[in-house]
Amino acid sequence: MITTVVQFHMATPISLEEARKRFESSAPKYQKLPGLIRKYYIRSEDGTTAGGIYLWENREAAEAVYGGEWRARVAALYGAEPVMSWFDSPVIVDNADGGTITTSAAA
Repeated sequence: MITTVVQFHMATPISLEEARKRFESSAPKYQKLPGLIRKYYIRSEDGTTAGGIYLWENREAAEAVYGGEWRARVAALYGAEPVMSWFDSPVIVDNADGGTITTSAAA
């Protein structure tokens, strides 16, 4: 599994209410998206950074989404180019699911 942290450094701080509106407008695009396990929308407390934390089945699934159309759409929505960081996620603990521990297959 792969986790991607995507951040947008906002030219003008975004309020929590405005962030919620923008996040809700894009959320349906991520429902049942192939390879995406979970997405968290994020906003810094001062509103100068927004983005998402994505848990993917694998990097190939993530890269299939993060192409030109996605980059253009999110840049238009947030007014900034995304800054992306990639992390291996070999073990996940899901307390919302009763404490399920999931491990990824060895590469």
